[in-house]
Amino acid sequence: MSKTTTETRIEAMPEHTVLTGVGPIPVTRPRVDDRALDALGKERFTSRILPKFMRRAPSIDTLVPVLYLKGILTDDFPVALEAILGPQAKGLSASTVVRLKDIWTEEYEEWSKRDLSSKRYVYVWADGVYCNARLEDERSCLLVVMGADSLGNKELLAVSDGFRESVQSWKKVLLDLRSRGLNNAPALAVCDGAMGFQTTVAEV
Repeated sequence: MSKTTTETRIEAMPEHTVLTGVGPIPVTRPRVDDRALDALGKERFTSRILPKFMRRAPSIDTLVPVLYLKGILTDDFPVALEAILGPQAKGLSASTVVRLKDIWTEEYEEWSKRDLSSKRYVYVWADGVYCNARLEDERSCLLVVMGADSLGNKELLAVSDGFRESVQSWKKVLLDLRSRGLNNAPALAVCDGAMGFQTTVAEV
């Protein structure tokens, strides 16, 4: 059996700080020279614990939208995060939050246009969720539709703003679901007595 020896160089990259739920933590990531994998057609190494360019722990990225929905102003984020994570918390300035909001918008638009033609849901739940934050009109609400397939797997189908769960608002949501391929009606649709949804689901 022939034996091939490949020299691998591992160097330490410059230290940087990762913002976590217990405050900022300095970390040093090893530099792995795995360019030889390109010639072999193999995927190069990527750390799941510390991905490249990671500056915040996933828990922080979850915390930011929660604070935003609670009504924290963009300019007040640095102060709010400092109060939660400690005085050394950095890396989430107002401009960073603005960039995150743009990313959320793009992700939502992509998600809300996804194809549903291969989906088949047995049960559907629908409800209007009222929240005080980030809605310009106090009569506005979030129209939410959940679905479950024959195996019991649940999936969020739609989240859209509406006007007091009106017929027009629900009709817009359901027609959008149908336009994306959801043509098979569920065996059971459940709501909390909202007449707007009941009227619309019978029609659409």
